[in-house]
Amino acid sequence: MAAPKTENYGIDKTDLKILEILIQDAKKPFTEVAKKVFVSQGTVHVRMNKLQEAGIVEKTTLKINYSKLGFDITAFIGIYLEKSSLYEQVLEKLKQIPEIINVHYTTGNWSMFVKIHCRDTTHLKEVLHEKMQQVEGIERTETIISLEESLDRSVVLTE
Repeated sequence: MAAPKTENYGIDKTDLKILEILIQDAKKPFTEVAKKVFVSQGTVHVRMNKLQEAGIVEKTTLKINYSKLGFDITAFIGIYLEKSSLYEQVLEKLKQIPEIINVHYTTGNWSMFVKIHCRDTTHLKEVLHEKMQQVEGIERTETIISLEESLDRSVVLTE
């Protein structure tokens, strides 16, 4: 089945208002969203379904405070590939490392840029040396440890 085309669904201000509210709190009941947007609950439900079908809304997630679960290190790792043609092969191997939470294919110095969460520096060292640097196609890595996340937000959709 072909992926739905975003162009087939014309996004309007009502859709953007619905998205703005749910970006702030994805658990907010559609009844409350409807009241704030001045539409019916059914309208919110139908529009959210259409936004999902169009591929605009992909999923809803929880924001986890990893440090409260014992993962005190957040790090970003720039990956140099031996050849850019190895990207897909390396990506498949990186997907198997549970500490990696996202992967970006990038321009600039690195071929790939990943974000990971680890319990401590010993765990970080294990992930780097025993998992990531063992992946065939990775030439070398550079690690940046985050001291604090000062901002995490979504793009403002409405003015």
